[in-house]
Parts: sequence; C-alpha cells; structure tokens
Amino acid sequence: MDLKAGDVVMLKSGGQPLTVAEVKEDEVLCLWMGMEGDLFRETLPLAALVQVEEEDDEDEDDDEDEDEE
Repeated sequence: MDLKAGDVVMLKSGGQPLTVAEVKEDEVLCLWMGMEGDLFRETLPLAALVQVEEEDDEDEDDDEDEDEE
C-alpha cells in the first residue's frame, strides 16, 4: 500500500477514519478527532491499516438531484 500525507485510512479491525500525517518505512503517523473535539495522534504499523477510498462529493450531489426528480 502506497500511502502519503492526507490519505484516509482505518484500522483493519475497524473504527473511525484516520488521516495520514506522515509515513516512515513501516510506520504511519495518524491524526483523528475524538468525539469531544480533541485531536489525537498515534504512530501505527502499516500492517494494521487499510486505505479508505474517499467518496466524491460531486457524485453524491448528482445522486441527490436524481432522487428529487
């Protein structure tokens, strides 16, 4: 998996989306917001993560327009 800063990942075991801040060899520095607005940061092993495909907001808007018609 080829990750770069700004990519969105999740733990393979589940949980909320995490934002990649930095990638060093087999370790990934991830950031995420807690439920109360706290910013968390943790270095995780690359093997524990899976990349999340980002949804295109423009496609979602098109789908909503079609539903209204």
